[in-house]
Order: sequence, then structure tokens, then C-alpha cells
Amino acid sequence: MDPLLISVAFAAGLAIYQLGLPPMVGFLVAGFVLNATGFESSDTLETIGNLGVTLLLFTVGLKLKLKDLLHSEVWAGASLHMALIFLVNLAALYLLLQLDLPLTHGADLQMLALLAFALCFSSTVFAVKILEKNGQLTSLYGRTAIGILIMQDVFAVIFLAVSSGQLPTVWALGLLGLPLLRPLLYRLLDSAGHEELLVLYGIFLALSLGAGLFELVHVKPDLGALIIGMLLANHPKAGEMARSLLNFKELLLVVFFLNIGLAAFPSWDTLLVGALLALILPFKVMLYHLVLTLFRFRARSALLTSLTLANYSEFGLIVGAVGVSTGIISTDWLVAMALALSLSFVLAAWLHDRAPLIYLPLRTWLMSWQRHPLHIEDRPIDPGHAHIIVLGMGRVGSGAYDYMTGHHPEKQVLGIDLDHDAVDCHRELGRNVIQGDATDSDFWEKVRMSADVELVMLSMPMHEGNLYAAKRLKATGYTRRIAAVVGHDDHARELRDMGVDVVFNIYLEAGTGFAEHVCESALLKA
Repeated sequence: MDPLLISVAFAAGLAIYQLGLPPMVGFLVAGFVLNATGFESSDTLETIGNLGVTLLLFTVGLKLKLKDLLHSEVWAGASLHMALIFLVNLAALYLLLQLDLPLTHGADLQMLALLAFALCFSSTVFAVKILEKNGQLTSLYGRTAIGILIMQDVFAVIFLAVSSGQLPTVWALGLLGLPLLRPLLYRLLDSAGHEELLVLYGIFLALSLGAGLFELVHVKPDLGALIIGMLLANHPKAGEMARSLLNFKELLLVVFFLNIGLAAFPSWDTLLVGALLALILPFKVMLYHLVLTLFRFRARSALLTSLTLANYSEFGLIVGAVGVSTGIISTDWLVAMALALSLSFVLAAWLHDRAPLIYLPLRTWLMSWQRHPLHIEDRPIDPGHAHIIVLGMGRVGSGAYDYMTGHHPEKQVLGIDLDHDAVDCHRELGRNVIQGDATDSDFWEKVRMSADVELVMLSMPMHEGNLYAAKRLKATGYTRRIAAVVGHDDHARELRDMGVDVVFNIYLEAGTGFAEHVCESALLKA
């Protein structure tokens, strides 16, 4: 990769990150800057960027379950929103024609329909990165957002097939037999170890078995990577494989965003049109919120999902490129769409980071749109008469739960976790676990903390989540004992300052626990 490209990308990404925006916005800016200096994209750069998107969708698939797509709020919600926002986009573009801008000269219904369709989609790349950053991929709103994006990918496959005139071959029917390969894929994953072979196996699955096989039968390659990832989602090592591909995937995605900026340098006309297209985004967000409340989401969950999807998609540029190749739109429109995409990323990142500040003043009005009964995963939390509550039922939380139930059988222990699949697994094992998101402000407003609760144990994987839970727990008037796990000394100090009674550093204490276990096992003679 060219040293100049790397230097400019790093400088722009770092500068944007200091402003509190995702580095990806900086990479888009870097592409425009490089384009202005005469730097052009190449087939190699485009291939690298596409590989990044393919790996991204594969890792998303590793965290998704097929049944999540079968929920009505996903398939029906995505379809309804697509239809509504298409009509809104069409009306907005018609109004744009009335301004008589140079880009709009010669516009016809076919051109307007193509542009309206391109602006319907939201960015999978942006949404996944934002959700990964905040640790919300498995939350209700995170899973719903990704599910909607996958349904949009299905619409994308249909469009590309029709627009290219290349329908899937008859051999595409053989893809229906992919689930039969799951036992073999599982066995190979078990044998791949934990180091470079695991990474290589992941790349093989994403690029060869996924993208390569699907492309061979004329089906969208990225969709293939996603589906292969979903086939492995239930394997215990799926999360480890996703983490092993993280840095490789992130590096390739830098090139993807650079390529968007390298498409062309903007003119004043394209800047103006791009900015006007960005003005449609509030309507897009409102329609997402309306659709999700129809499916009985709480106001806050609907808002968070809507803000996650409050952007345009890189797929819009693919649709635009198809339009350019067929002569339906000009290259200037493609540049304007790239600018609208860039602006939407900046706006969506700003909105998402300030979601609580946006929600609180609008809370009463937004809640008036709620429909009852609420979605089963979005209802108020009732801990009953639990004496000990464990927030976060991962490995640490599960161990704490089992210890407390074993050593204090007279106490009722309750586990709370945001992952509905994990909750089902815990219940099958006989644990008393309910679903809830302790990082959700509405959780603390609706949770009914009884006087029976003597101890709350904070064992969520993210320090920010434990810190927030401790703060909100104190705000409810709870005055009894709180314990928390941390991974760093500075995190321990923050929690103690917040009033947490006992802080356990899992890394420092692991060695002590190991030694105590050895001594109790009588392996070391006195």
C-alpha cells in the first residue's frame, strides 16, 4: 500500500477521532484529500476494500442467529420501512428538481426512482462498528438493527440480479444444502486451535466457502460470507474466531472508506446536492421509529435502533454506479451521493453518542407512541424477592451465581443478562435468570428493587456498563452492598469513588485464586 495513502489516512483518522467522531469519517475525508492531489483508486485498492466488507459481514454472521431474522419486527419492519422511505425519497427528489440545479437537468422518473431506491438503505459497516464499539451487538436494539440491515441486503441481492440481467444459476439451489455442512465445519473449527490457523480458517470460510461459492452461482458474495458466519454462530469458538479476525478486518476497512472518498472530487454543485440529500435523514429516522413502535418496542429501544440506522449506505454508491454504467445518472450524482453518505456518517455518529441527551427531553412525547403490551424483550424488569442480584451472566457472573447459590442456599439469587439466548441457556441449566439491560436508563426507572435485596454484583464485561449501573443503582436510593469486577486499577478507583463496597480485579486476583485452589487440593505439602 502506498506510504502516502497510509500517512494521510492515519493523520485524518486521528484528527477526526480527537473530535469525538469515528475514525471512518476521517478516512472518507482522507480519500477526498488524496483525490484532490491527483491520487486515484486502483483495482487492487478496490479489491482490498471489498475484502474488508466481506470479512466484516462474516464476523457479523458469527454473532447472529437465524431465528433473529424471523422476528416480525425484522422482516416486516424492514419491508415496511423500505416502502415508506422510498416514497419519501421520491417526493424529496421531486422537490429538489424544482430548485433547477445543474445536476437535475434532464431528470426523468427512472432517474428519480433509482436515486430514491439508493437512498433507502442504511450502512451495515457503520452500524456494526458503532454497535461493536459500545458492546451492544447482542442487545435487543443492536440485534434488530443488524437484522433490518440483513433484510436490506436481501433487497440488494434482488436489485443487483435484476439490474445486471444476471440471475442466479440453477446451481444456486444447492446453497440450500449448506446447513448439512455444519457438522464438518464445526469439526474443522474444533481442530483449528487458537492462533494463526484459526485466523486462516476464518478467512477461508469468509472468502472461499462464503463469497467465492456464492459468486460462482451468481449470488451476492458478501451475503455468502454472512450466511457462512451464521452457520457457525452457535459454536463455542465463534466469538474467539471473530476476535482473531478483528485487527485484520479493521485494516482492510480503512481502504474501503478511502475508496469512497477517492471516487471523485466534489464540486460546489455536488456539495450542495449532497447537503440537501442529508436533510432527508430526519424523515428516515422518524419512519424507523414509527415502524418499530408499531411492533411494540419501547420508546428508548426504538430511538436507539433508529439512530443506529440514521445514515446512508455504501450500497447506495453501488446502486449509483449501476446507474452511471447504464446512463441513467451522471458521475456527478455519484459524487453527491458519496458526500451525502459522508455527512450522514458524521451526523449519525454525533446523534448516537448523544442518544441519552436526545431521549430524556423527548421521553414523555416518545412514550406516548408506545403500544401495549410491549415487546416481550422490552418489558419492565421485576426481580421479585431476590436477596442477591448478579448483573451480567457471562463466565464471571455465572461463576458468582453458582458460588452464591451453593454457599448461601437460604438466599434467593437472581441473574440478569441482556442476551436472550444466554438467558435461555441459563434457564435450561436451572438458574434463575431474566433478561434485562443494566446499561439502559429505562431499566433503572422501571426495575422494582425490593427491600429484600442485600447485595448487587456487577459482572458485566464492559467497565463503562458496571460504572453506569453503579451510578444508577445509587440514584434509585439503594443503600446496601454493591460488588463489582474490574480489569484495571484505575477502573477500581472509579468504582470505589462511586460507592461500590467491594471491587475485585479479575487479573490480579486470578493468581491468588489459582494458588489457593492448589493448596486446597493438597498438591503442596506443609
